[in-house]
Amino acid sequence: MIRRELGPEATVLHTRERNAGLLGRIFLGRHFEVAASRDARVPSKLVANAEPMEVAVASEIVPVALGGDEFDYRNQYRKDFSANYGTELEELQFTSQNLRQRSPDSAIRKLPEALFEVYTDLIESDVEERVAQKILQYLREIETIDLHDPLALRAELVRKVEHDIKVTGPIQVSSGAGKVVALVGPTGVGKTTTIAKLAANFRLRENKTVGLITVDTYRIAAVEQLRTYADIIDLPMEVVSTPREMREAVARMRSLDLILMDTAGRSPRDQVRIQELKVILAEAEPSEVHVVLSAVSGAKGLTTTAEKFSSVGTTGIIVTKLDEATTLGNLLSIGQVCGLPISYMTDGQNVPDDIQVATSRKVAEMILGIQ
Repeated sequence: MIRRELGPEATVLHTRERNAGLLGRIFLGRHFEVAASRDARVPSKLVANAEPMEVAVASEIVPVALGGDEFDYRNQYRKDFSANYGTELEELQFTSQNLRQRSPDSAIRKLPEALFEVYTDLIESDVEERVAQKILQYLREIETIDLHDPLALRAELVRKVEHDIKVTGPIQVSSGAGKVVALVGPTGVGKTTTIAKLAANFRLRENKTVGLITVDTYRIAAVEQLRTYADIIDLPMEVVSTPREMREAVARMRSLDLILMDTAGRSPRDQVRIQELKVILAEAEPSEVHVVLSAVSGAKGLTTTAEKFSSVGTTGIIVTKLDEATTLGNLLSIGQVCGLPISYMTDGQNVPDDIQVATSRKVAEMILGIQ
């Protein structure tokens, strides 16, 4: 390589291996540093009458004539390496074997076939591995169930998932109570459309008096979008941007049955914006605060978002975009990590349709793919 770069007269002056340590070779690979010159002249260390290089193709060993004797560098390297690092290699191999024996995967592969299928079905439904393992542990501890019976396992799995899914039921509205319900969450999850669906259902189907308040003055056309829905359904609407305006708007609507509040989307990582939201919500004194989450998000994203918005006093979860999600196992993580119940689920853009009250049975069947 040096002679290709510098010409046929180039001479190698120095070489060294950069990752000489065992761990360096394992994790970083082997890298060499070579110093060469096209001008320097270094006397050859080979004996003048040395035999030319011979290549033993069958054994892939290259003997080189040095000082008149054939010397197998590859075998010598192996001997030196074993002498210097043999103990470390044995320790690494021992540790690796122990880890493999203790790994969850090893234990899972030893499960009865029917129980193993339950585990794989959960993983394919996008249930987090740790959650799936907890469910398996629960099933294994039931003394009255046959772990080799797929039907019995499936029935018990549905009961377990249904038990783990917490729901609140629909928003309870009393005449003239002026109940304030706020929707919060990140951008793009469908808060405004969900507000319109709730407002239309309570106004048109349950004949309740409903008012709308929006503080979403950041997003382009957000106010116009909600105002269009308000005009169609014939609802009063207030636009606020400060805590004082919020307090006054709520006071003007106190005679209504229900006040629905739309808020601007906040990034879960933007704690400053979330604290601003907390301040303005404090002026409205909402009875319920629902964090709106998209079903297409991963389990970690859902739980992180729910946790970040918990500081504003969230009481429930509305799951949107069920029609866009391929799997719903991520919903299992929400209740276990955050402890928040699910109130509503939406599966489309149609107003007032495409929204339903969440039930534990329905959510469990959706997670497990039961039609």
